[in-house]
Amino acid sequence: MTTQLSGILTALATPFTPQGDIDEPRLRDLVDRNVAGGVSGVVAGGSTGEFAAMTAAERRLLVETVVDQTARRVPVVAQTGAMSTVEAIALSRHAQAAGADAVMLVTPYYEALTVAETMDYLRTVAGTVQLPVMLYNLPAATGVDLTPDLVRQLATEVDNIRYIKDTSGDLSRSAQLVHRHGDVISTFVGWDSLCLAAFVEGAAGAVAGTANVVPDELVSVYRAVQAGDLAAAREQWNRVYPLIDAMLAAPFIPAVKATLTEFGFPVGAPRAPIQELDPATRQAIAALAADLKATTVGGAAR
Repeated sequence: MTTQLSGILTALATPFTPQGDIDEPRLRDLVDRNVAGGVSGVVAGGSTGEFAAMTAAERRLLVETVVDQTARRVPVVAQTGAMSTVEAIALSRHAQAAGADAVMLVTPYYEALTVAETMDYLRTVAGTVQLPVMLYNLPAATGVDLTPDLVRQLATEVDNIRYIKDTSGDLSRSAQLVHRHGDVISTFVGWDSLCLAAFVEGAAGAVAGTANVVPDELVSVYRAVQAGDLAAAREQWNRVYPLIDAMLAAPFIPAVKATLTEFGFPVGAPRAPIQELDPATRQAIAALAADLKATTVGGAAR
């Protein structure tokens, strides 16, 4: 599949069994839920997918399962960044062999790299595959911020670096990427509460963990903006924003999983040491989920 990536890409949650293993049947169901919700692609093994708590073998299994279940219905982006260049290369080559459509690269996130080390890591890993590469700017976790100028440098030096997921949480940063560097790279916002604003600015789309829960609604917002119907986009956004905002205000991985349960789609608990939501937060999110479901027309909320 060589389609240019755009629209809503779901940063898939990873379902776990009560014993803590990847729940492959439920993962397949989650893929189907998102495809049915109209998303333009799925991301396997991202931050929402708890990749940092997985073994390399589990990360490979995750990508293989998601690629198999999508069956070419939507593109699959495999997050293959790792703590070492060697492992990131191995995971990226595996993703390519497994049939992924693109790879996403987060940089090592324990000992913050220098800018020079970060650039070398990204150039090196990207150069080992033929797939399109999505940079993953996550400065809060990695300690290194890929500024728009650095992103442009990478995109012009390495042919297959074509996308960036910007999870800086800074709309002005996303706007700079769109307006100053859109000729060399396509920008996906990675901060879910900025989706509407980023779409209006011209972002290619969003990589959104909340799309696990509300794929239909986020797709509707994106499509309305693309159609030039800002009133419809704002109306849909105003409906879904309170829940998205609450999920982002809580510990995000357990919030996604708890809210999926509220929508009748349990995917198990987060992998330890991450814990489930405290009762008060869970109750507040449950109330917002109920409010959204009550205002849904035609079964859009899933």
